[in-house]
Amino acid sequence: MSGTLHLVSTPIGNLSDISTRAIEVLRRADLICCEDTRHSGRLLQHLAIEARRLAVCNEHTERDLVDEVVDLLASGHSVALISDAGTPALSDPGGRLAAAVAEAGHQVEAVPGASALLAALVVSGLDSTRFTFEGFLPRSGRDREERLAEVSASAVTVVIYEAPHRLERTLADLGAVCGGERRVSVSRELTKMHEETLRGTLASIDVGTPRGEYVIVLEGRPADDTPVDESVIRDLLESELASGATRRDAATAVARRLGVPRRTAYDLVIAMAKDSGTDDGSTR
Repeated sequence: MSGTLHLVSTPIGNLSDISTRAIEVLRRADLICCEDTRHSGRLLQHLAIEARRLAVCNEHTERDLVDEVVDLLASGHSVALISDAGTPALSDPGGRLAAAVAEAGHQVEAVPGASALLAALVVSGLDSTRFTFEGFLPRSGRDREERLAEVSASAVTVVIYEAPHRLERTLADLGAVCGGERRVSVSRELTKMHEETLRGTLASIDVGTPRGEYVIVLEGRPADDTPVDESVIRDLLESELASGATRRDAATAVARRLGVPRRTAYDLVIAMAKDSGTDDGSTR
């Protein structure tokens, strides 16, 4: 009989948040894949679990583990996957391994538990009926600009992870694309002794000296009963193109400025090129 890969959520701070089911799964596992054997070893020691075997599963080793894990599962063994904190494969290693196991026809099961994403969302005071999770934003370049524009245009709440040394820059960038009045919640050290959640607007929030890992929860773009007129978008696109911007950059800039979806602006700039007979199939 085929074994099962268990994606086991571990505490994000408070060790009491481990579930009884998680403990039992870890105790029975023939192999536990983890980001850091020292970190996970301390957790297992706290839980009085003597692991049969630990294997490192991080961005460098995950691919190499696939064949071994699939072979173990084919022999009927049980494998558990954990990250340093929270749910594995969610802004953490494990996604490639889980996909390969499922592709091989073996069972993949989640053992739910603590989640910084959900904890920050429900205490934010912002709408949680619909939301999107961005994880960590790209650090620089066009990828970051385009993602920030998409975040700005989102009509639903957006959840973002951020490291302490990049927090202030990210909040400033969000303020530039979203406007200072957009509401935001910033949580750090969730479930830990120094847990803190700050709420305000992008213009007013003061995070002090950033310490610990952060979760940013951003209000969705306020509804506007008056849609942006297409002629306004066209005029701004023409202005951007005239200044030397590529079609892609023009669309990104206009989408950010007007709060419209980037796809809308990009489709329009391509249509404009076709109408003028200058469409050469490129993004320039």
